[in-house]
Amino acid sequence: MREARYSWNVPRLTCPIRVMKVQSSTSCTVLEGTKLKPVCSLCKALYHIGRAVCCGFGIGAIGLSGVGMDRIVAQRVETQKWYERMPRSVPIGVFALAMLMTLLFVAALEQAERHRQQTQVKAVTTVVASALERRVATHMAYLRAAALLMEKRQQVTLADFTKLGEEFNNDQEYRGSESISWSPVLRYQDVPAFEAARHAEGMTGYRIYPKPRPEEPLIAPITYLGSPTPRRRLALGFNYFSEPVRRAAMERAWKEKRPTATTRIRLMMDRDQAIWPGFLIYMPVFDPATQALRGFLSAPFNARTFLESALELEPVHGYAISLYDGPEQSDHLLARAGPSGEVVSTSRTKIEVASRPMLLVVAAPQVTGLSRVGAIALTMGTLVSGLLGAVAWMVARQAMEDRAALTWLREQASIRGTMSRELNHRVKNTLANVLSIIALTSRRATSLPEFVQGLEGRIRALSATHDLLMANDWGATALRAIVEAELAPYAQKGGGVTMYGPDVELAPNDALSLGLAVHELATNASKYGALSQEGGRVSVVWALQDEGKVRVDWRESGGPEVPSERPRGFGTELIERIVAYELGEAVELKFEPKGVHCSLVLPLRIPAKFMIRAPKPAKRKGWSGSKSE
Repeated sequence: MREARYSWNVPRLTCPIRVMKVQSSTSCTVLEGTKLKPVCSLCKALYHIGRAVCCGFGIGAIGLSGVGMDRIVAQRVETQKWYERMPRSVPIGVFALAMLMTLLFVAALEQAERHRQQTQVKAVTTVVASALERRVATHMAYLRAAALLMEKRQQVTLADFTKLGEEFNNDQEYRGSESISWSPVLRYQDVPAFEAARHAEGMTGYRIYPKPRPEEPLIAPITYLGSPTPRRRLALGFNYFSEPVRRAAMERAWKEKRPTATTRIRLMMDRDQAIWPGFLIYMPVFDPATQALRGFLSAPFNARTFLESALELEPVHGYAISLYDGPEQSDHLLARAGPSGEVVSTSRTKIEVASRPMLLVVAAPQVTGLSRVGAIALTMGTLVSGLLGAVAWMVARQAMEDRAALTWLREQASIRGTMSRELNHRVKNTLANVLSIIALTSRRATSLPEFVQGLEGRIRALSATHDLLMANDWGATALRAIVEAELAPYAQKGGGVTMYGPDVELAPNDALSLGLAVHELATNASKYGALSQEGGRVSVVWALQDEGKVRVDWRESGGPEVPSERPRGFGTELIERIVAYELGEAVELKFEPKGVHCSLVLPLRIPAKFMIRAPKPAKRKGWSGSKSE
């Protein structure tokens, strides 16, 4: 035990020995923490005993000062019991909460993304509608300009119209239509002369189709093309008035005197191909003098080409754009551009193309999975949730370890308090033994040196047994080890010492009593008995008895003859009084002529789990069925 660990006041101790009126002129002073040493052997023994007592008081002080801490530890252990039932609840709860927050955040981001996408779709719809209207306005302006030019000329030739078409095509703003065409208004009787005139201009093979009928009031064949290509020449000679949809648009344009678009049709130049439909814009041309209808300028539009020309003005990517002639139905679809598939956000707006209402639909295609922002947020949230869960798991593990430590500390606190009481009990027992030894020794000693020598030897015997008990953590101690420890000095001198018996264990207090008895017997044998001369022998034999007891027999032989009449010494009284009282069994001590014979009965230490003495011990009972320590 470290002296510096606890602080207590140790008074100056003065040798109390005044036995047989022998005056001691020297006082032995012991001061804890200094280098002073006790002078006399008695004070050495009392010094060590005093230190043991003080250490016991120190441990008791620790137990008293630790009451508040024990209460705190107990409360913490009680409040953290749920760790045992649900040790993974904290990390799982933290991870689940973090993931829930992540999912809510991702859901909010996705909702915001959809709102942003809807707003963006509306903006794209406005942009595309503006581009379409811009293209329509450009073509209508060109048609009006061409109509004015045609009104100023009485005769229109193939060369003049071809030149006009080339000028239109060279203009970068003129995009989306299949050039322009000229269709004069004829009567049935004018058809032969009209076809002959076209042949004369070099348009061999020109004829009007479908073949005109006499009952038709007007005939409007396609005569000139602004930019004749093999594909566009397929439409030459087609009578616009022969088809009801075209005729309705022409009559409306004639009546309203402005550009008018047809409904959804298939262009004659594309009649044999499975391509997108289109529409026509007609512009009437009148005689400036008579205001009579001379014919129609027409601009054919392939709807897909027209839509793509508008997207050239305002490039839009990633959106599905559809143009309908009227309602949003498949049989009214004019053209579609962009990706196809499921859509998530749609915007619609109406536009007017040459007095014809059309519907523009712009949709954002559905993207499988989350948006880019949502995917990043989910990934980062999952990583953070996993990190938080890992941290919570480490904290929970640390908490479980702390709880185990708290439980251990609580147990240690309980053990510490019990140990202080146990130590106090054992120190009192030891001091009681020492006091008894001092009292008996003082009555039998004839001089101070004899008193000191006898007392020191007996206390050393107690110390040797204490060392054995400490080596066994104050548990069961082997009987053989106790006997060997007390007889070791005589065995080393070559004395005839023999020991025999089974391996048995004794309780601590019984071990102390046996050690003291063996010491007294050995001391007596070395002075007066078998160990006092050559050839003497001492035999220590023990054997098991019923009811968990062991009998130890000490026999001496080969020594001086023991007189039948001899005074009773201290050893005899020590064994018959103190040892017998401590063991609770009668001690048989015989002084036979050939040597001393002593028989002791001790209770066995039955192997069992170590249990510390209770705070309030009951009356003295057996150790596991025998004597307690």
